[in-house]
Formats: sequence, C-alpha cells, structure tokens
Amino acid sequence: MELIDTHCHLDVTAFDIDREEILQRCGVAGIKKIVVPAIEQSGWSKLIALCQKYPNLYPALGLHPVFIDRHQDAHLALLEKQIEASQPVAIGEIGLDFYLKDLDKTRQLAFFESQLQIAKASSLPVLLHVRKAHDQTIALLKRVRVKGGIVHAFNGSAQQAQQYIELGFRLGFGGTMTYTGSKKIHELATKLPLESIVLETDAPDMVVEQHRGERNSPEYLLHSLTALAKLRHMSEAEVAMQTSSNAQAVLGLH
Repeated sequence: MELIDTHCHLDVTAFDIDREEILQRCGVAGIKKIVVPAIEQSGWSKLIALCQKYPNLYPALGLHPVFIDRHQDAHLALLEKQIEASQPVAIGEIGLDFYLKDLDKTRQLAFFESQLQIAKASSLPVLLHVRKAHDQTIALLKRVRVKGGIVHAFNGSAQQAQQYIELGFRLGFGGTMTYTGSKKIHELATKLPLESIVLETDAPDMVVEQHRGERNSPEYLLHSLTALAKLRHMSEAEVAMQTSSNAQAVLGLH
C-alpha cells in the first residue's frame, strides 16, 4: 500500500527535533511521498534543501495568503527565478483567505492572480488555500486557466466542488474527517467522486481526533485513510490506491 501526503509543512521548526524519525516511521507505514508547500519566501531555501536531502519529499513554492503582510512584490520575481532553479512540483501554498478579517483582500487577490499567471507560464499545478472565498477563487481560476491542482482542506459546497473538478482540480481531505462532529466534511467525502479526492495532513496543523491537542504529523495520514474508507464502505487498500493515483495524476510525482 502506497500513500501520498499531498500537503505537509515538514520544513517548519516544529519538526526540527525529530524529522528523521518521523520520515522513517512514514516509510514503514507506507507513506511513500510527501508534498511540502511553502509559506513565505524566507523559508524557500530550507524547504528546497530538505527536499533535496530526502528524495521522497517534493517541494511546492509560493506565497501563502495568511502571511500577505510579509510578502513583497519583489518576491514574485524571485518565485519565477526559483522555479527555474529548483523545479518544484507545484506552486503553493497560494490562494485567498477572507475568513481572517484583518488581511488585505485587495493585496491577496493581486498576489494570488500573479502566482496563477506564474503557474500557467510554468505549466505547473497549484496548491490552494481557500477560506470563505471559493466563489472568488473559482472566478479567478476560470480567468487564468492553470494546469489544475489541489484545493487543500476543501470545505466548500458540493456545487463548488464540481466547479473545481471541471477546472482540473482534486480536493484535499485530511484530519477533519476523523472527527465525529464533522458532518459536512463527512458528506462531501462520501458523495464526491473518489477520483477527485486526495489525502493530506497539513501537519503540524489540523491534527486527527486520535491525537487531539498534539502536533500533527504526516504519519497520522493513516487515520484519515481509515476514516475515508469507512465513510465510503471500501477497503483501505482500494482508497489508498485511488487517492495516490489521483495525486500522481495531478502533481506528476516521479
């Protein structure tokens, strides 16, 4: 059984103490590939070095909307140069966050559109962070046609999901599925086509119920696999095979 964690911030300091051990346990558990999305320009070099050290880690580069105040216009030009130099598998984590009220929406939109244009020019998929902004995101994606991607931690409507799917996107599901109260996520994970779903952890955030209150870890992807298999009344092996195939198809992992 081979699993792919399509969204894990394994480069952050929360993992500096035991990253090697975590990766060893992931290997034993069948989590063979992990995509590591960037947050801000200052972290790119560490992220790239980490992915060069461990061949089962795959870099994505981008400027996260939640940290819009830290991003500079010059970082967009640096992103284009860095793509050429390090050949990431995707542009991310990028998107829109209209949930947090103190973030500049106009600036978010400008950075998001610029990064979509970079992704389009580079023929790379994108990893999207979207909160309370699905309609605005879909509208932009219809205008700037990128090479698909993944909507990380999808929590929109079934109708919005269908629009993303038509635009070549897969939808990321993770730890939220393990909580008994996550009725909306359970319904989406049950009814959406399995061909459109990929698994993720978002570690160190969004921890599974089994480790509530702790640091999340990519090895906990197994709990999300179990939850999705139960929701869909399928074997874990079938779900693992399909979700990994989906991730491979959209990200072109080798």
